Amino acid sequence: MVSVTPAADSTPRENQEPSLDLPLDTVSFIILKAREYDVKECDADPDAASNPTDDGQADILLDKEDDPVREELLGAIRGLNEDARMRLVALAWLGRGTYALDEWQEAVATARGEHARRAAEYLLSLPLLGDYLEDGLAMFNEGIVDDSDTREGLDNEDEPLGNMTDKPARQ
Repeated sequence: MVSVTPAADSTPRENQEPSLDLPLDTVSFIILKAREYDVKECDADPDAASNPTDDGQADILLDKEDDPVREELLGAIRGLNEDARMRLVALAWLGRGTYALDEWQEAVATARGEHARRAAEYLLSLPLLGDYLEDGLAMFNEGIVDDSDTREGLDNEDEPLGNMTDKPARQ
């Protein structure tokens, strides 16, 4: 579990840093699958009679009802408990700019009130879901690096990417 814990002091609860409290590996999987899903195109020829070999495997980029990427994405989101699903919706809203980090509790409460029943379907309706979730993670000073990224969270000048200011410089 990834969580941002507040410092132990006597400050009022509203001044403490919010807790993300989401499994980073699951969020990373959802981000990657959301990006795969976002590149899908509508099926312009649903009655095509060709086979995958003849069409160069292009059907894999078509958005169909039985799309395995969509099913994996829905399954990953639905596999989270209700509280985690609401936090995922709130995280997307943070990344989209709808809420600020200091409004985290309000975002989670709003998600619970508006999307408790069909959170997975709502999240899949967001066209930039992967980007929103990753931007939301950056607000918690967290992030993901996929297998093809050799920079390991650093730019060409050995500086941390995005808002991850606490990451060490490359040695």
